[in-house]
Amino acid sequence: MKYLIILNPGSKGGKSQKSFEKILDFFKDNQINFDYRITASLQNAYEISYAENKNYDVIVAVGGDGTINKVINGFFDIEGKRHSNNAIGIIYTGTSPDFCKSYNIPLNIEDAINNIIKPQIKQIKIGRIEFRENNINDGTKTAYFACCANIGLGSKLATYANNGIRKILGDFGGTLVSLIGTLLSYRKKDYRLVVDGETYIYNNVHNISVGITPYIASGIKVHGNIEEMKTQFYILIVKELKLSNVLSVLRAIYTGKIVDNNNFSLLYCKEIEIYDLDKVSEVEFDGDHQGYLECKIEINKDGLDVIVGE
Repeated sequence: MKYLIILNPGSKGGKSQKSFEKILDFFKDNQINFDYRITASLQNAYEISYAENKNYDVIVAVGGDGTINKVINGFFDIEGKRHSNNAIGIIYTGTSPDFCKSYNIPLNIEDAINNIIKPQIKQIKIGRIEFRENNINDGTKTAYFACCANIGLGSKLATYANNGIRKILGDFGGTLVSLIGTLLSYRKKDYRLVVDGETYIYNNVHNISVGITPYIASGIKVHGNIEEMKTQFYILIVKELKLSNVLSVLRAIYTGKIVDNNNFSLLYCKEIEIYDLDKVSEVEFDGDHQGYLECKIEINKDGLDVIVGE
């Protein structure tokens, strides 16, 4: 079995580089057949994965959720077809391990490496999303995600939290402070959703999450219908937030005790289109701001082989 290791020196604010020598030495000492590439940018992780995908049995992403997302995108063409039958392995060196939590991938580096070289492979579903890269109407971009896409407040939150506050307060604390700060300044919006062909109008919405894994971001977890989530997205709509109910809503979000009421709507689907009815909203997926509405999200026809934990 031949491995390609893609290492992102920028993850976790540059601190991940300290682990690179340890990772490469482990592969050398165990006489594992491998090559490695160090990325020049986050986009470069996609470029390497796309170019080298057919040449290796396993592509190993070393970095955070952003790195994982870019490497995953390198497995697919614009139509959503897989380039090869290889698998992705993860050695996590980022801040918010939502993907790893969802698939029991070890966070300890030595455990993660051992997990990769004795692979247990599972095929997972992948989301395909079409969106606009900028807020003027000049065409769409297609990309793929493995965890969750957020429309509205979630993109603002990702930008805020990624600006360094999590380095000081940690993942949970930094995200919570960022969430409260973003909530106080965010203007709720109106949306038109086309869910598996049915049209819905939602008013006074703060965020729409379209998810595959239970984790939305930084440990925020959706306890949805497990059977529905095996083959579909969940859609969590957060709306009608006010100063008087912010604390109870935050408690529900962080404990996962979310029910359909005036503040939450929970749906399931295989395809969704989302349109603004007023100001243009931002789109985020797998932890980073990506673009703007309008967007179309669907379960990709081809899944992805992932080396998971036990």
